[in-house]
Amino acid sequence: MRPLTRRSLALALAAATACSLGVPAHAEGAPGGRVDFGRRLQPIDGFGFSEAFQRAAVIHGLNGLPAPKQKEVVDLLFGRRAGAGASILRLGIGSSADTVYDHMPSIEPADPGGPDAPPKYVWDGDDGGQVWLAKQAKAYGVKRFYADAWSTPGYMKTNGTDANGGTLCGLQGTNCASGDWRKAYANYLVQYARFYRREGIRITDLGFTNEPDITVSYASMNFTRAQAAEFVKVLGPVATKAGLRLSCCDETGWDGQRDYTRAIEADPQAARWVTTVTGHAYSSPVTAPQPTRKRTWMSEWGPGGSTWNENWDDGTESSGFAVAQNIHRTLTDGNASAYVYWLGASVGATRALIQLDGDAYHVSKRLWAFAAYSRFIRPGATRVAVSTADPALEVSAYRNADGTEVVEILNTGTAASTTDLALGSPAGNARAYLTDGGHSVAPVAAARAHGRTLSVDLAPRSLTTVVLR
Repeated sequence: MRPLTRRSLALALAAATACSLGVPAHAEGAPGGRVDFGRRLQPIDGFGFSEAFQRAAVIHGLNGLPAPKQKEVVDLLFGRRAGAGASILRLGIGSSADTVYDHMPSIEPADPGGPDAPPKYVWDGDDGGQVWLAKQAKAYGVKRFYADAWSTPGYMKTNGTDANGGTLCGLQGTNCASGDWRKAYANYLVQYARFYRREGIRITDLGFTNEPDITVSYASMNFTRAQAAEFVKVLGPVATKAGLRLSCCDETGWDGQRDYTRAIEADPQAARWVTTVTGHAYSSPVTAPQPTRKRTWMSEWGPGGSTWNENWDDGTESSGFAVAQNIHRTLTDGNASAYVYWLGASVGATRALIQLDGDAYHVSKRLWAFAAYSRFIRPGATRVAVSTADPALEVSAYRNADGTEVVEILNTGTAASTTDLALGSPAGNARAYLTDGGHSVAPVAAARAHGRTLSVDLAPRSLTTVVLR
C-alpha cells in the first residue's frame, strides 16, 4: 500500500467529510459563480437584538436563572468563540410611571409642572436590567448601543397615557392644554443617554419613535411622516451636540418606512440631522433598498407564531432556516447595513433566539442562523458583489476590516451539491462552518481553495459559512 502524500491525505479527508454531510465524494460541481471582493457594496455596522420590556432583568435572574446560567446565556448572545457574537444592543427608552414587568420605567415618571418647568429626572441605575446587560455586552467588545423610545411619558401626549397611541404635544395638528412638549422630549431623550454615560456605557445611536404608524395597547406613540420630519429638526441639534447619531423612523414595515424616508429626504433641514434610516419588517418584508444614500438598518423583526420552536427547517417562519433566509435577503435585497432581531432572549412561547424558563434556558436554531452571520461579519465590514448560476443557492460575501473574507451560502435545495466560486485573487486558507439540523456553526472540512477558485461541499437545506484569510 502506497503511503499517503499530503495532497492525497487532504483529498481523502475532504471526501470523508463530504460523505458525512451527504455529499457524493466525486459529485460534479454545481453551476459556478463568482465573488468579486474588489467590488464593494454597502458597509456593515453589525448585527444585534433587543432586551427591552425588562427581558434583560430576566436574564439577570428576575425569574430565578442562576448566575452560572446567566453567564452562559450572555456568552451565547455575545461570545465569538461559541456564541453569536452580536455587535449591536438595542435599548428601550422607558415611558411608564410604574415598574410592572413588561413595562419600561420612565426617567421622569411625574409631570414636572409643564414643558417649561425644570425637569425632575430619576435614575435607578438598572433600567429594567438593561444597564447590567449593556455592561456585559461592552465587556464582550460591543460598541454600538441603539437607544429607542416607544413613547413619551403620558403627560407629554395628546391622550395622557404612554400607551394606546397618541401624539407628542406641540407637533403640527395637536392642541394640548399642557403646552408644547417637543423641546422637553428632546432633552428627555438626551438625558437618558447621559445617565448611561454615567454608568460607563456610551449610547451611540438614538431613536425617538417606534412603529409610529400603528396604535397598540402597550407603550406607543403616533407620528405622521410630516410630524416625524418636524420633530427631527427639534431633536437633531440637541442629539448631535451630545454626540449621538439620530435615527428615524422604525415604521412597522419596510415599504411603509420608505414613505417616512422620502419625507425626511425631501426636507433638507430634517435630512441633515438623520444619520441612519431604520425600518422594521413586519407589515412588509425587505425587498428593496430604502430611497436614501444614508445607511439603513433593519431595526426590528421576529417571526410570528404562538409556539416555541427549536427546529432548523420545518417549513415555518420561525425555523432557523427561515431566519437565515430573512437575514440574507435583508442584506442583499435591502442593502441594509445592520440586522437587528427583535428579542435575544425571552420567556414563554417566544420567538426569541433563546427561551428563558425559570432556572433553565433553551436555545432555538434561530440563534445559530443569526450566529452564522454575526459571529463572522464584523462591524466595519463591506458587502461585496456575488453572482451564482445555481438557483438553489443564495450567496452573499463580505470583506472585514482586518482583511478576512466571508462567504455565506444557503443551499435551499433538498440535495447535497458542490459549488465552485471564482475569486478575484488567490484565496489562501479556507475554513468552513455548517449550520443545519445536526450542526450549529460547526467547523467542517467542506471548503477547498485552489488558487482563485473556492470549492464548497453543501449539505441539503443548510447554511455554510466560509472564512478566507
